[in-house]
Amino acid sequence: MTRGSDEVTAVTAASAPRLVDAEERAAHLVVLSGTNVGQIYPLSERETAIGRAEGSAIQLMDAGISRHHSMVERNEDGVFVVRDTGSRNGTFVNNERVEEPYALLDGDKIQLGVMTILKFSYDDELEATYARKMYDAALRDGLTGVFNRRYFDERIQSEYSFCVRHGKALALLMIDLDHFKTVNDSYGHVAGDKILTEFAALLTRMIRAEDVLARYGGEEFAIICRDTDVKKASILAERIRYAAAAYDYVVGNRPIQVTVSIGVVSVPDRELQSPTEIIEAADEALYKAKAKGRNCIITRQVLS
Repeated sequence: MTRGSDEVTAVTAASAPRLVDAEERAAHLVVLSGTNVGQIYPLSERETAIGRAEGSAIQLMDAGISRHHSMVERNEDGVFVVRDTGSRNGTFVNNERVEEPYALLDGDKIQLGVMTILKFSYDDELEATYARKMYDAALRDGLTGVFNRRYFDERIQSEYSFCVRHGKALALLMIDLDHFKTVNDSYGHVAGDKILTEFAALLTRMIRAEDVLARYGGEEFAIICRDTDVKKASILAERIRYAAAAYDYVVGNRPIQVTVSIGVVSVPDRELQSPTEIIEAADEALYKAKAKGRNCIITRQVLS
């Protein structure tokens, strides 16, 4: 791989003119596109493994990324280099395929697989803090702190692609707080916001690190569960329903109980062939749960 010449880029201090800046600022990778868009990864170790495998320093679940995709290393001169580690779809820097270790410059774009693009940059503490705040503002719900609808829409696309490619199950839970308008009308929107925040925290404690929890809209939340069949998803839904019904929200020294209705779907399912169809099926199951009397779960039966 070259930078406008016929010679392979040398991994030396001379190939990194911003090395002085590197001594003053910390190196990071920022995800510009892909499943972890906006996430910032500090390059604080001498070697940083990137891939889908558990234990990777940077674990990216893009279906086009190999288990052990690439490695970013800091050499003896303090220069950061990237090398491909036998990936299927390749590692590219600024649209050129990496064939040998490649010295990174501030602002270089690293593409992994099909969807994921990382930006290599040097940031001081203030810049890194600002970037993290921008990440949170773009992908997190401002009230509850869980992921927002935008992130959910991006993530369910990639998770569906992953489950189809690898023959894994994928479940979606749609959760709605029952009679929430009545809560707002009776106790005020401040109380309603408090309940939403505490409920989101309750859900966060009940799911796995690899699950995706998002505020889908208003009082509705969604959970994407990788490698989870309909039986396991239904068990999780029942745990959530029970925990929600037993939880006391204290508003003005007065306990309030709010139940939830949940719609559950899982693929493979021969009638659900896209993320949109999965969401529509989960919404339909949620609607049936509310029509049935609320504080219950409706699970779509898998059609094989």
